[in-house]
Amino acid sequence: MSSSATPFWRPDIHADRRPALLARGRIKAALRRWFEAGGFTEVEAAILQLSPGNETHLHGFATTLIDNAAAPHPYYLHTSPEFAAKKLLAAGERRIFDFARVFRNRERTALHHPEFTMLEWYRAGEDYDVLMQDCAGLLAEAARASGTAALRWRDGEADPFAEPERLTLHDAFARHAGIDLLATVSPDGTTDRAALAARAVAAGVRLADDDSWSDIFSRVLSERIEPHLGRGRATILCEYPISEAALARPKPGDPRVAERFELYACGVELANAFGELTDPEEQRRRFEADMDEKQRIYRERYPIDEDFLEALARMPAASGIALGFDRLVMLCVGARRIEDVLWTPVAEPGRGRA
Repeated sequence: MSSSATPFWRPDIHADRRPALLARGRIKAALRRWFEAGGFTEVEAAILQLSPGNETHLHGFATTLIDNAAAPHPYYLHTSPEFAAKKLLAAGERRIFDFARVFRNRERTALHHPEFTMLEWYRAGEDYDVLMQDCAGLLAEAARASGTAALRWRDGEADPFAEPERLTLHDAFARHAGIDLLATVSPDGTTDRAALAARAVAAGVRLADDDSWSDIFSRVLSERIEPHLGRGRATILCEYPISEAALARPKPGDPRVAERFELYACGVELANAFGELTDPEEQRRRFEADMDEKQRIYRERYPIDEDFLEALARMPAASGIALGFDRLVMLCVGARRIEDVLWTPVAEPGRGRA
């Protein structure tokens, strides 16, 4: 496979990359057939949006739309088709999927790329547990299409045909970090920063003085939990603390956690799923809190899509999930970098200039 510094268009480099790219096509075709057989309709979300999303650490690409009167209007390239897809659910669609090209700034690593493909699908009137079954089915379908018996990345390996492990965040923190996570979350969802910090320090995790509860949670998750996930078989990491719910609804019977799960294989996060929140006022509160935090950390904020909140009030109960399609292809073909499974990777800054 080529490195990100080598031009992908060199014939010798392309010949090396081509088998993985052809496998990408077979996987996409197989997954599309799987969705169509399940009664899903393929949709195509517009890339230009009024808001790129309102999560604290999500960074969009800004652009300008010029109208017929030559007046400029700020727009963004979407970071996910989520807002558009939920508007389609409000319009009456029941089962939809989208192989969406999405864009995220400040992200370029072995597993991240500024432009990539997000496979999102939604089920109106169906519980988010069904999405866990979908994930198991799609892993097996992708493996069959690529002709592999194992998903691989670096030193990790997972059987795509094995039933995924289900693990709550509470159990994962206890098992891999010795931390009682929910002891730091109150029944009303508020979090105890000092309590989690003390437990994290006792577990040997280094913290900064200005780390919030969410920062500490994310640090323990990335350093102590994620490397153990998806080893041997995929892991479904579920029941996130409600403060990390994003667009997910609270779990019935335990308001401390949300109906949210993430899918892991070989230590790599592949997908993020929600039992969808349909309360526009609660969603607005979360968006505003996240934008206040973005303003504090990055000195910027994004507008809230009022049209989305209006649609949310009319959206039926639903579950939805976003899967990093390129990462799935990586694991199926054993690629080490995301660029190895992209037909034309985004040029590095400065490349191609005189």
